[in-house]
Amino acid sequence: MQIQGNTILITGGATGIGYAFAEAFLKIGNKVIICGRREDKLKEAQKSHPELVIRVCDVSDEEERQSLFEWTTTNFPDLNIIINNAGIQRTIDLTKGVAELKNGSDELKINLEAPIYLSAQFIPFFRDKKDTAIINISSGLAFTPMARMPIYCATKAALHTYSMTLRHQLKDLDIKVFEVIPPMILDTELNMEGRAKSGTNLVNFKTPTSAEFVEAVMNGIQKDEFEIGYGSSVDLKKASREELDKRFEMMNNR
Repeated sequence: MQIQGNTILITGGATGIGYAFAEAFLKIGNKVIICGRREDKLKEAQKSHPELVIRVCDVSDEEERQSLFEWTTTNFPDLNIIINNAGIQRTIDLTKGVAELKNGSDELKINLEAPIYLSAQFIPFFRDKKDTAIINISSGLAFTPMARMPIYCATKAALHTYSMTLRHQLKDLDIKVFEVIPPMILDTELNMEGRAKSGTNLVNFKTPTSAEFVEAVMNGIQKDEFEIGYGSSVDLKKASREELDKRFEMMNNR
């Protein structure tokens, strides 16, 4: 995949992994558009990189997704890559019932519905172009879930399956489908409250930064590695069922 000279849309691009992707792609000569729910964070990102194009959008909302699609394709007809990065992670106690599920943002809509529908919207737009790609950000937790974050893990497992099937459906078109599989990365805003409660922080875990992770991922994209892991997630995507079960027990019985 050519990683220079592209026009790229990154959802959830103002912070964390999305922002690291934006910086990396800008640095090597791409036009980058980022969207997110928080205008203040988008403007903060743009202040650091004035060439960034920003758009406020809640990708969990159907009308806002449609508006985003129409705006980007009208104003940036050369758009050829979308990175489905926006995501949230919640610590949820399912013993508390439905009320617990409703007590916060909807992980199903943001983590799974949004990338599925955005991909479906952009595929017809990409059909007659060359060098196009859909890049989905899943997680190592798609392979060995963390029980205290059940919905997040389920959405990422589903996104892994979706990426595989979408890649197969699009194999005869010039639309590449990448799945990026992050390990634990703590310099993000993902479930900060839950991490604080569990004691998961940068002091007691050695993890890559978003920038380090993205640097490795960029190399994989350039080499057309369609499932790109890093660190522990490299082993997870190749592990046997027995190995995954052992890791699940280890992770969830600390």
